Amino acid sequence: MKEFLSYLKPYRKEGIIAVFCIEAETIFELIIPLVMAAIVDVGVANGDRQYILMKGLQMIILALLSLILGQGAAIYAARFGQGVGAEIRKAEFAKLQEFSFANTDRFRESSLITRLTSDVTTIQTSIATGMRPGFRSPVMMLTAMAASFWINPTLALVFFVAAPILGVLLFLIIKHVRPLYNIMQGSIDLVNRIIQENLTAIRVVKSYVRGDYETKKFQEVNENLQKNAEHAFRLAVLNMPAMQLVLYATILAILWFGGNLVTVGGMKVGELTGFLSYVLQVLNSLMMFSNVFLMITRALASWNRIREVLDEEIDIKEDRAENIQVEKGDIRFEDVSFKYQRDAEEYVLSHVSFHILPGQTIGIIGQTGSAKSTLVQLIPRLYEATEGCVYVDGHPVWEYPLKDLRDSIAMVLQKNTLFSGTVRENLCWGKEDATDEEIENACRIACVDEFIDRLENGYDTELGQGGVNVSGGQKQRLCIARAILKSPKVLILDDSTSAVDTATESRIREGLAKCLPDTTKIIIAQRITSVQHADQILLLDDGRLNACGTHEELLASNQIYQDICYSQQEGGNL
Repeated sequence: MKEFLSYLKPYRKEGIIAVFCIEAETIFELIIPLVMAAIVDVGVANGDRQYILMKGLQMIILALLSLILGQGAAIYAARFGQGVGAEIRKAEFAKLQEFSFANTDRFRESSLITRLTSDVTTIQTSIATGMRPGFRSPVMMLTAMAASFWINPTLALVFFVAAPILGVLLFLIIKHVRPLYNIMQGSIDLVNRIIQENLTAIRVVKSYVRGDYETKKFQEVNENLQKNAEHAFRLAVLNMPAMQLVLYATILAILWFGGNLVTVGGMKVGELTGFLSYVLQVLNSLMMFSNVFLMITRALASWNRIREVLDEEIDIKEDRAENIQVEKGDIRFEDVSFKYQRDAEEYVLSHVSFHILPGQTIGIIGQTGSAKSTLVQLIPRLYEATEGCVYVDGHPVWEYPLKDLRDSIAMVLQKNTLFSGTVRENLCWGKEDATDEEIENACRIACVDEFIDRLENGYDTELGQGGVNVSGGQKQRLCIARAILKSPKVLILDDSTSAVDTATESRIREGLAKCLPDTTKIIIAQRITSVQHADQILLLDDGRLNACGTHEELLASNQIYQDICYSQQEGGNL
């Protein structure tokens, strides 16, 4: 809870004002039954009209003050709740930015989205709507109970029967409903996952005419959410009839015993009326408090899910970082092994060692699943090597601050990603303050200039989410231009020219060699033609470095490389 309370601090002013308004409103409302009792027992009994009018005016003033304070409580409670929700969401999103790929792999994307949206909304709603009954009901209950004992101590003993019954009922309901809230939030995760997958792959769904299948799949998880929600709320709503049962039973008991007391002269009618008002306030406050407990129970389930993200231990830390920067782009792998999970039985990469000199162009080739992408992701520490060490400019990668290390390395990933916005805004991810001349130069190297004029507004053309309104080849070239704008010490192209023709690929390669001569270039490819001009070619086979050499050396001595080369010749790729 200490961690949760830290998110309240920026909005403690709003919280304090809301609590003050709630408590003041409650006190004024509690005074009203006393005034009403005085009107009946003094004003009406004695026929004193002036006394009745005076006390009536007091009731109106008290009611207006309560109304104003209630409005203030609602406004500031809403600000407090929304503010706390915003702080939690901000902290959770900031934590996600610290995640390595390994951390992200431990959560589903749909689950992270739910934890950032639905779970946070549950907490802020519980705060905004729960503050009033939460702070109002204890004061109302204790004050009304004290007033009831002051009016008639004997009759007030009914509370010692009603309160324990209410407490037991509430405990039993919460005990059974709490785990159901966790299940319900998990069901929301599943619904979000199906929606996300469907929207992301909508073109595949349409092309394979699988709309009915996707609808059925969504219907299953949607019905599962409905079933779990109904089960949870079915138990939660039992709170209201249970409370009302006790409430009406208590009122009947008071009317029975109180009526007898009035008959024998042991109690006045006004006292009984005021006593009933306070009893109703006590029992209503207990009902409100029970509803607050249910809201807190659901909010705690959501907070526990959020805390799993906030408490996730970042496996890539900067505790050993020094104030150094990448100067040359020299890369060395020394007996590096890697597996995604520490307790996994098999390594994805095993005992890989090689050395890349600054400014060299290195090709990496191998069969699908040979861990080529995983290998290069160890250089900017997107993953951490399980064993061995990766060196950049002679320093272990963990000696570099992550920002400096990754700023010096530009990656064009296998899965190209463009963001909503203009072409220019996407390119400026590489360099925020890039000039028009720098953008045009990067686009010329990446052959973007071949199609940019055909776009509706050139560099100011709006791209849809993920770059849906440009082709695969155009998307790849835009991503390459974005990487070039960084002027990196190391440029990694992870199969990033697979969607362009060989002639365009050749022009891109020549442009990189001419304009970025001092940049270390690592090219992952499936086609031999993409890497045959490299200074060295690394051949990976099942996570191991099988061979290293030039195209001619490998073609003359390595059977696997020969097989790849000849198979592509037969397929017309060479």
